[in-house]
Amino acid sequence: MRTPTIAGPLSGTLPAREHLPVHPAGRPVLDVVIPVYNEEKDLEPCVRGLHEHLSRTFPYGFRITVADNASTDSTPVLAAALAAEVPEVRSVRLAQKGRGRALRTVWSDSDAPVLAYMDVDLSTDLNALLPLVAPLISGHSDLAIGSRLARSSRVVRGPKRELISRAYNLILRGSLAARFSDAQCGFKAIRRDVAERLLPMVEDTGWFFDTELLVLAERAGLRIHEVPVDWVDDPESTVRIVRTATDDLKGVWRVGRALATGSLPLDRLARPFGDDPRDRELNGVPGGLARQLVGFCVVGALSTLCYLALYSAFRLGLGPQLANAAALLVSAVANTAANRRLTFGVRGRDRAVRHQAQGLVVFAIGLALTSGSLAALDTATGDPGHSTELAVLVVANLAATVLRFLLFRLWVFPERSTARNGR
Repeated sequence: MRTPTIAGPLSGTLPAREHLPVHPAGRPVLDVVIPVYNEEKDLEPCVRGLHEHLSRTFPYGFRITVADNASTDSTPVLAAALAAEVPEVRSVRLAQKGRGRALRTVWSDSDAPVLAYMDVDLSTDLNALLPLVAPLISGHSDLAIGSRLARSSRVVRGPKRELISRAYNLILRGSLAARFSDAQCGFKAIRRDVAERLLPMVEDTGWFFDTELLVLAERAGLRIHEVPVDWVDDPESTVRIVRTATDDLKGVWRVGRALATGSLPLDRLARPFGDDPRDRELNGVPGGLARQLVGFCVVGALSTLCYLALYSAFRLGLGPQLANAAALLVSAVANTAANRRLTFGVRGRDRAVRHQAQGLVVFAIGLALTSGSLAALDTATGDPGHSTELAVLVVANLAATVLRFLLFRLWVFPERSTARNGR
């Protein structure tokens, strides 16, 4: 079951990123959360060290929030005492455990435009904190993560944890196509306007929270900034590696299934065109057309290669006309799905069947063009060679491709073209 999160409107897309304004005194720009569970030994040195560092180096207002995860020792008493003594410190007490639950709760309630968190053991050098949040303040990025696996990072930890960390990130790259380098480093930040849309989609309340957050953000096209960090392992860490790894693998399966079925409304996280220098309007070119043409050409080139390979395989047993129909049908279904997602930016399952049905109509028109070309070739030459057939099909497919793009843009996905033209 999903945990209730930030209230407020979730329709539409995210606005364009802008540099955060300097807020009036009393309202922090940065809220750093320290999730803790039975950390009476490390809590006070961490909070005081972080407070001293921010007071000395951070040019904006800040807040430090201690999020206690149902501790059974004196951690909540120490957190309350620190909050009473230091104006920039507050404490939040949760009745249930879970790092993800703690971050979700505090981030959902915070009024700071930049939200961050770090581990209580101060494994990460605090000099990386300003480089972590600066791209979010400037409007350059949506999320930022510390990376222990970047080439310029300096890390001190045992071989067991090093192996587990690298293996986990290889799993993420292989199963979820993740491109970020370090999912589990306890040193991350996010813009609040992004968190308002992203947190309701994240189900996990434990250690997999970080990974799920990053995977969904990356799939939605949000910009993730990575900061190389200096990191020293805490030998007294209470994290249970086997249980955490098992829960993470379950999370990978759940998120992968959700992404494959298109059940997540990632379009809520889309940034508008114009937020990227590559999306500047071109004189005389309708909005979105240049990007759509590039995407369509890439998909079309791959589809054509797939079609020719299938035709050559089917031609051995079916004859030219049946081979052409079968190859074109298979490639047409894949082509419609790819153009739906990549060229016209349609996500989710809404109207997916309708789009495929319209795509089959477009396929029928392409079939008529290519089949007619083969019939004309057979009439003209009697027994054409295989290479001649392929050459004719390439020309016929080029004509069909132009027609397919126009039909996709004006008939199958008109709402996406209209939305982009009216930005």
